[in-house]
Parts: sequence; structure tokens; C-alpha cells
Amino acid sequence: MKKIGVILSGCGVKDGSEIHEAVATLLAIDRAGAQAVCMAPNIELDEVNHLTSEATGKKRNVLIESARIARGNIKDIATVKASEMDAVILPGGFGAAKNLSDFAMKGAESKGHPEVTRLIREMALAKKPIGAICIAPGTIAAILGREIHPTLTIGTDKGTADVLEKLGAKHQSCPVKEFVVDEKNKIVSTPAYMLATRISEAAEGIEKLVKEVIRLA
Repeated sequence: MKKIGVILSGCGVKDGSEIHEAVATLLAIDRAGAQAVCMAPNIELDEVNHLTSEATGKKRNVLIESARIARGNIKDIATVKASEMDAVILPGGFGAAKNLSDFAMKGAESKGHPEVTRLIREMALAKKPIGAICIAPGTIAAILGREIHPTLTIGTDKGTADVLEKLGAKHQSCPVKEFVVDEKNKIVSTPAYMLATRISEAAEGIEKLVKEVIRLA
């Protein structure tokens, strides 16, 4: 059974992983007959009230919050090696661009969280597939953009696409229910809630991405 790492960034679209995208990813992996291995960095994050969209001034631990989605079955990403995985997938949510990297704050000057960077680079060096959903391609561009110039999509948003290209990636526009595959670098991306207005739209693109990642593994 193939092991697919799922890198989470908290719990909740405004300060962590987008829950719909994360669950759709886990469901698609299971339906494909593979095993999801959830992981997250063990760091603190700023908490956002998801009812008001305002910062609370409090902190939450990314690993502990991600454990909510993983039902407690989760690893500290610092303990995970590429040799243990057949592929990895990053769901979106603001945390993917704030906790897994500083793409949301620094844009074209951004870089990945150290342990996320280590694992993504290990996967790329081993030619193992990487999936990135919604805004997560920003983190992939921050880590790999200037090294391997991957082809990625965040949908059709020109401003975000321009930032990806400044980081060295090549952006390809993509409709919500489809995906973009960089065959050379084995990187797959889909827009999900960068474009989706319904959970079914996001889930369709995610399921296709998961199938493609597993095919490449």
C-alpha cells in the first residue's frame, strides 16, 4: 500500500489547513487504496476567530490543531523522512502560506518553514510526487521555484500567479475542477478554493489530483 504524506498547517481556513480540502484529500487517498500519513510542524500560530475573521491575540500549536483533522493520528514533520513516503500532498488554507512558509507575508521573498523545506526538497531529490492544493503551490514555489522551476497553478488569479513566477515557478491557468501536472518534476496542483464556490467543485479537483499523484508514485 502506497503511503501518501499529508502536510497539514493547523485547523481552519483562516489560520491553518482548509478543513474541506484536507478532508477531501484524506478521503480521496483512502478511496484510492493508499494510506494517508498526516504530519505538521510543531510550532505556534496566531489564532483567528473564524466567525468574525479577527485575530484573537492568542496562539495555537500547529501540530496540536492539525491533530483535530487527523483524529490524533499525526506526526511531527521533523520526524518524517522522504524515504518513508511514496508522495506528499499539501492541502490549502491560509496556514499553508503562513505556517508552512511565509509566502502570505513575504511573497516573492518568501521561504519555507525549515522542516517543511527539508522534506519537500528530499521528496524532489528522490523524484517522488508532490501535490499542492489551493494556495499551497505558493509554498512549493518558495521552496523549489528557483531550483527546479516547477509548473504550478493557483487557478486564474493574476496577482498570485505573478508572485509564483517571481519565485521562479511557471504558472499555468486551470479551471476549478481540473489540475496541472508537471511531469518532469512530478508536481501536481489544483485550484480548489482559490476558485471553488462549492465544496463539490473543490473536491472534484482534489480527487483528480490525488489520483494523479498516486499514478506518479
